[in-house]
Amino acid sequence: MPAKNSRKQYYENGYYHIYNRGVEKRKIFLDQQDYAVFLSYLKEYLLPKDERALSKRLMDSSITSIEKNKILKLLRLNNFSNEITLLAYCLMPNHFHFFVKQKSAGSIDKFMNSLGTRYTMYFNKKYDRVGSLYQGVYKAVSVNNESQFIYLSKYIHSQALALQGEALQEQPSSYKDYLKQRKTEWVHPEEVLSYFSKTNPKFSYKSFVKEYPDEKEELVMNEIVIED
Repeated sequence: MPAKNSRKQYYENGYYHIYNRGVEKRKIFLDQQDYAVFLSYLKEYLLPKDERALSKRLMDSSITSIEKNKILKLLRLNNFSNEITLLAYCLMPNHFHFFVKQKSAGSIDKFMNSLGTRYTMYFNKKYDRVGSLYQGVYKAVSVNNESQFIYLSKYIHSQALALQGEALQEQPSSYKDYLKQRKTEWVHPEEVLSYFSKTNPKFSYKSFVKEYPDEKEELVMNEIVIED
């Protein structure tokens, strides 16, 4: 029998919990540069590409060959700004979680394959290794109801908060975007935040995340937390 969520079913305008981790549970982020590179790839894939501006810059005779090659690379790079909406994320030492919405049925697969291949090439070159970086193909499970939609971002952000604690180094996640402490152009918390109060701290998103999981939450998350 296939493992839970190993059979992916993709739908137009569907919401999904995406997850992957390192082969043999090894770390896929070894230092802050690794986190920064992975996030830069997300930014390049998810922000709209201004091809007109890039092409105009390419025609400038004053640019260096290094800059020219960089522009050409950006022009060739896949872009998913019209296909993928990232609602929430967290990056952990040996795995990551995404909460995404896709426009067309094949968007997630193309996005994840591009991201996975590109980061693996970076990681293998930096650390002089070969072979797969991830433990198999990424996992995905669809978000099918309102309860799952509301609790998924809490689960993702709680992963990062549990690791970093109150006084330790911040673990990369979209939590600050949800608290309005930061505005990341390629992260879109608006749909989730519409369920919470902007003025009453008791019903705020921050209060929601800090609540201890009750039986209902555990049942809901069991439906969309990916077994591996």
